[in-house]
Amino acid sequence: MNSLNDVLKDLATDIEETARLVEGLDETAWNAPTPAPGWRIADQIAHLTFIFHLAGTAASDPEAFARIAAGASHDFDGAVDAALRRFNQFPPDQLLARFRASGRASVDALAAVPEGEVVPWLVNPLPPAVLASAGIMEVFGHGQDIADALGVRREPTGRLRHLVFFAFLTRDFGYLSRGLTPPAEPFRIEVTSPAGELWAFGPEEATDRITGPAEDFCLLVTRRRHRADLALEAEGAEAERWLDIAQAYRGPAGEGRRPGQFADRGGEH
Repeated sequence: MNSLNDVLKDLATDIEETARLVEGLDETAWNAPTPAPGWRIADQIAHLTFIFHLAGTAASDPEAFARIAAGASHDFDGAVDAALRRFNQFPPDQLLARFRASGRASVDALAAVPEGEVVPWLVNPLPPAVLASAGIMEVFGHGQDIADALGVRREPTGRLRHLVFFAFLTRDFGYLSRGLTPPAEPFRIEVTSPAGELWAFGPEEATDRITGPAEDFCLLVTRRRHRADLALEAEGAEAERWLDIAQAYRGPAGEGRRPGQFADRGGEH
């Protein structure tokens, strides 16, 4: 696992890249629909603003976070909807400024967590590096929705390693969200980085393994592409099953994406 400083540096870069995607858009573009049903570009940025506000609060003021989490625990979807209404009421320039400010504040707060301590989170406390990796997952997924809405392609980078590792840690989320029992045996994940390096997690002797491009793996676990449109391969019956249910976030899986939904996008699998 990379150091906290490495993860936070890459998270800050991802946040700024996503901010630049929407910088300069007019109000009509901010209200354009994204592939996530019912979500506009403004909703995607509002959601990320809420997530980073939450992470920054968890790291800097655990008591305030506990009050927020207590309300969300009874109706998480309702809490997310309320957060969307809270943040997307701002005009585009103000929302973008709040997104950048919340992102920076969360990075700073996570960096200030004393070594060896964990940060309270919605289900279990997490080491700050893992929570920062979860932030990278959020930015990747929602940033992909924005990029798809705008018809642009983001160039994959080595920063995806944090998301691959986070998805390895959260392999069971897809099972749990569907009321299924996760397998006891671990998987082996072997993906190729954008630079051609091999990123591998899990025991070499595992009977179930996933292989393919790292970007495709990240698109799968954030459910931004259907497995049929990705160059991923499974070895073992359980790994094959997992490709249909993979997700790196807790809660409902959502509708995901249809096979061939992005077939018209050049340069993608």
